Amino acid sequence: MSKIVAAVMPAPRKALEICEFDEPNLEPNSALLRTTYSEVCGTDVHLMHGRLAGVPYPIIPGHVAVGVLEKIRGDIRDVHGRSFEEGDAVTYLDVHRTCHACWYCLVAKASTRCPQRKVYGITYGVDDGLTGGWAQAVYLKPGVHCIRLDGVDPRLFMAGGCALPTSLHAVDQAQVRIGETVLVLGAGPVGLSAVALADLHGAGKVLCIGAPAHRLEIARRMGASECLDLAEADEEQRRDWILELTEGRGPDVIIEATGAPIAVSQALRWIRDAGRVIVVGQYTDAGSIEVNPHTDINRKHVSVQGVWGSDFSHFYRSVQFLQNSRATKIYSEIVETEFKLAETNEALAAVEDGKTVKALILPAA
Repeated sequence: MSKIVAAVMPAPRKALEICEFDEPNLEPNSALLRTTYSEVCGTDVHLMHGRLAGVPYPIIPGHVAVGVLEKIRGDIRDVHGRSFEEGDAVTYLDVHRTCHACWYCLVAKASTRCPQRKVYGITYGVDDGLTGGWAQAVYLKPGVHCIRLDGVDPRLFMAGGCALPTSLHAVDQAQVRIGETVLVLGAGPVGLSAVALADLHGAGKVLCIGAPAHRLEIARRMGASECLDLAEADEEQRRDWILELTEGRGPDVIIEATGAPIAVSQALRWIRDAGRVIVVGQYTDAGSIEVNPHTDINRKHVSVQGVWGSDFSHFYRSVQFLQNSRATKIYSEIVETEFKLAETNEALAAVEDGKTVKALILPAA
C-alpha cells in the first residue's frame, strides 16, 4: 500500500510536521481525491492559535481543496444524479454529516447550525483519516458532496476559495438592491469577495475600508468605487469619509468582514437609519464590544444579521458563477502565492502577516 504525505498541526502554537499515512481502505461509496490545491485561510491561523473550540488536534488543516478523483469505490453522484468517474476534477463541500433531519435543518432552515455537522480540516482530526487538504490525497467519506469543476480552472476556484461561498451567503443575507450603497469593512479574502458580489448584485456604489494598501488596489479592480486605508484615517475620519460619500446618511448595507469586534460597533454607528448590517467576520471569540441597543439598533430601526459559514448551495453556485467570463476576470485579480507541504508554516505566517492575499498549498510539489 502506498504512503501519502500530509502536513499535520499537532496542537495549538506548535509547528506543523510532515507525516506519512497509509493509503486508506475505501468504504462503499467513498473516494480518494488526489489533491491539486488547498488553501490557507484565516481559519487556519485561528487553528494554529487554538482560537476555535472542539478541534480534535492533531489535525490535517485545509478545509477547502480541489483535486482529481483518483479512486472511487461504489457509486458517487452529483446533485443531478450523474455518477462521478475516476479522473474527474472536483471540489467538495468541506461540511460533512449535516443530518437534514433535525430541528435546525428542517424547521429553522439553518443547516450551518446542525449539531451533527463536521468540517474537513477543522473538526475532523488525524484519527478520522486523511480529512484535510494539506495532504497529497484526501479521503472523501461516504456522503461527502462533490461538485464538478466543468469549465472552471481549479486555480481560479481556489482564488475564491472558502471566502467566495461565505461571501455569497453574506451578500444573499444582505439582500443588496440595485442602486444601493454597500460598505465592506475588511479587505481580506471574504471582504474582497463581498466587494465583487455586491457590485455584481447591482449596488450603485461599493465602498471598502481595510488594509494593507495592496489589498485595496485589488478591491478597486474587483468592483470597489472608493477605498480607505485604515492606516491613513482614524475612526472619526472614517466616519466623515463615509458620510461624505453617502449624502450624510450612511450606507444602506454594511458587511463586516474584519474579525475585529470593534468593527461591529462601528458598523452599527455608521449604518443609515433602517439600514442592514451583516456580520460575517467574527468567526472566533475575539472579545466583547459596547453597544447601546437604543441608539445603535432600536431607534435607528437597524437590521442585524449574523452569517455562519456556508452550505452546499453556496459552494455549488460559486462554481456556476466562476463559469461566467466576467467572474473569471474579477477573480483573476486575486494574487496567489504558492507553497509546498514542507512550507506550510511559512504559508501560515504569510497569511497572518497579511503579506499575501491568497496562499495556496500544492501537495504534489
